[in-house]
Amino acid sequence: MNPNPKFLFPFVLCVLWFQVAPDVAYGQAAQLPVAVGVAVEIPGVVAAGTPIERIQTGYEGLDDPIGITDGSLLFSDPGARRIHRLDPNTNEVSVLVAESNESHGVTEDSTGRLISAQAWDGSTRIGVIYPPDRVAVLADSYDGQPFSRPNDLIVAKSGGVYFTDPGLTAGQAEALVERNGGPLEPRLPAAVYYVPPGGQPVRIEENMIRPNGIQLSSDERTLYVSDSNGEHVIAWDIQPDGLVANRRDFGTLQGRSMRDNGLGGVKTYGDGMAIDNDGRLYVATGGGIEVLSPSGAHLGTIPVKCPPRDCQNVAFGGPDKRTLYIAGAGSLYRVAMTARGFAGRAK
Repeated sequence: MNPNPKFLFPFVLCVLWFQVAPDVAYGQAAQLPVAVGVAVEIPGVVAAGTPIERIQTGYEGLDDPIGITDGSLLFSDPGARRIHRLDPNTNEVSVLVAESNESHGVTEDSTGRLISAQAWDGSTRIGVIYPPDRVAVLADSYDGQPFSRPNDLIVAKSGGVYFTDPGLTAGQAEALVERNGGPLEPRLPAAVYYVPPGGQPVRIEENMIRPNGIQLSSDERTLYVSDSNGEHVIAWDIQPDGLVANRRDFGTLQGRSMRDNGLGGVKTYGDGMAIDNDGRLYVATGGGIEVLSPSGAHLGTIPVKCPPRDCQNVAFGGPDKRTLYIAGAGSLYRVAMTARGFAGRAK
């Protein structure tokens, strides 16, 4: 008699879990911190000579650390399609989400749900990724077409979600052609979107070469977006309906990348962003972590490098949010800060 498939399927899943993903089941041991550089002084931000430490390495690719409300730090591992949790006190790492649909940016809403920008080609979306009983798709298309490659996002107190879709670099497009065995279908252009609570996505920006990192001011009156192939962080005023107005150059980025993504423009490689309790903006670029004042003045750069590529994202976490975490190229770094991360939300 053939076994009942209703009972066989969970058994097979269980066997596969332990055969191919022991690190998912058991987590990973803590790695010893390694000093890789020192910070230069930025008054009120970081003291001169503060060590820059690598605390995790060996991943397929790291993105978007986020210090969540329970005190732990999460970071995404898009290449392995996982989301990890790090204990800031011990540096021990466990897997929180074993199948993340290639999540890059991760944010936390006011109810404790984790919402991520999911970039696995064929199921690109913005969705709730954790906890398991609340997984949901919030948006997966615009104007009848699937999103190209959602990258970073931030959720407002209202529940509305702002996110970037930078499209594909030349290398990413080539990799997908090889994976799919043929040419790619037409794609949505690079853009920034807003998903109102329970509503459909609205495109709010389509004139940046590669919109990448995204952040809200502490009072949620201003939206910031970095352009990997542009020298300015762009800012907008947020209207009562969540849409934006008064587009302007907010601050000028000084870092440059030695890499070429085939898209032209100014290769700052501006990426993920964080804010502190005094309204300063921190931007991951080809030069490190650049710090901008609340008015957009360039205050200095924390010289963090993420070889062999560029750092991708940055977040405050740890006790009192006085540690800056930086992720990129399979490694996670930290810097003890004078400044304190914004206490009003996780990201």
